[in-house]
Amino acid sequence: MTNIHDSGYKILFSNRTIFRQLMETFVAQPWVAQLDFDRAERVDKSFVSAHYKETESDLIYRLPWGEDELYVYVLLEFQSTVDDWMALRMLNYITNFYMSLVDEKKVEKLPPIFPLVLYNGDKRWSAATSMAELVEAEPTLGDYAIGFRYFKLVANEFSQEQLTGIGNIVSTLFLAESRPDIELLSEQFMALFERGEDKQAISLFFNWFKQLAIHKRFNAEDFTSLTEVYRSAEEVKSMLQKTFEQWYQDGREEGREEGREEGARHRTLEIVQAMLARGIDLALIADVTGLSIDELTELLASPPTEDNTN
Repeated sequence: MTNIHDSGYKILFSNRTIFRQLMETFVAQPWVAQLDFDRAERVDKSFVSAHYKETESDLIYRLPWGEDELYVYVLLEFQSTVDDWMALRMLNYITNFYMSLVDEKKVEKLPPIFPLVLYNGDKRWSAATSMAELVEAEPTLGDYAIGFRYFKLVANEFSQEQLTGIGNIVSTLFLAESRPDIELLSEQFMALFERGEDKQAISLFFNWFKQLAIHKRFNAEDFTSLTEVYRSAEEVKSMLQKTFEQWYQDGREEGREEGREEGARHRTLEIVQAMLARGIDLALIADVTGLSIDELTELLASPPTEDNTN
């Protein structure tokens, strides 16, 4: 089963209903209940460095909070690997944002900014969430040490049972990322449509899912397709049938390709082992096979579990 592509996350969370569900459901902070999401405004700025443009995106909201306001800075992290220096990078983005407010002379005092990292990769999140974890503990600087922590939201840390129990747009998005069986996902989509009040936000999610499940990408010309609103359960069922048919076919092709790759690894391993048994030097084997010494060492250390050459 193919993973849902990361493109379009920024489109989804730019919708105020979906952003509100993200905050109210997954950010367990007392001040969230005091935010006026109906008057939330997107800030048209980005502070992601050029080096990370391909693997992450940011989204900034300004929200009324009583007579004051605060900002929510969401970093959408898509790369498959986990950056151990995330706390430092996030701190840099936040301070750059603060400097932009100062340079524009829009504030007399800096507003609170809530830093949220949303990660949808497969690997377990292992990066430090605070600057204190990245800085040597000695000598102790006390009040002069840099204090910063971001809020970590990792999609793969939620079980399918937890996500189906929540049953809103964001949890269904995370559920789709977890590669459930098609029947379960279809049931969740239908339940979401039938009990959801904001059909426009739900339709946005459905259309995003359909585009990426079928085409594996999202181009600018596809944006207009997101505006279609589903009016009935029958329309949703028809969309799901077409989408899952393509998804299933892609899954089978992906499985066959993985099988071919695994079979090739088996054959390469057999050749390498036979050459080693004849006393042939590993460097010469590397020349013959076209693999590096490191690749050969890794192959010998982690051989394929079974031969699947079909």
